[in-house]
Amino acid sequence: MIIFKQFTFDSAHFLPHVPDGHKCKEIHGHTYHLTIFLEGPLDPELGWVMDFGDLKKSVGAVIDRLDHKFMNEIPGLENPTCEHISMWLWNQIKPGVPQLHKIELYETPTSGAIYSGE
Repeated sequence: MIIFKQFTFDSAHFLPHVPDGHKCKEIHGHTYHLTIFLEGPLDPELGWVMDFGDLKKSVGAVIDRLDHKFMNEIPGLENPTCEHISMWLWNQIKPGVPQLHKIELYETPTSGAIYSGE
């Protein structure tokens, strides 16, 4: 069974390695949309893969480290591309949510990254 939960957060960043004159070289912000997918068997008694409330607490603690923050100052996110943010999120969430299957991170309504720990 695969289940999912969606989250949003707002953060500012700039991309330090793009050429001068690139619009992303300047500080700007996004409203990120994050979908967390878990995969696992249904608990035979409870009938779920994981309690959505417990998932919200685990992922919320990670998102709180990004929400309304300047990502370039967060260790491990000095080059906060959507791809790097996705990998950072995975590495922060996976230890507390071993059923993590993949994440989808949208930095705009039409642009994002999908990461599954590979």
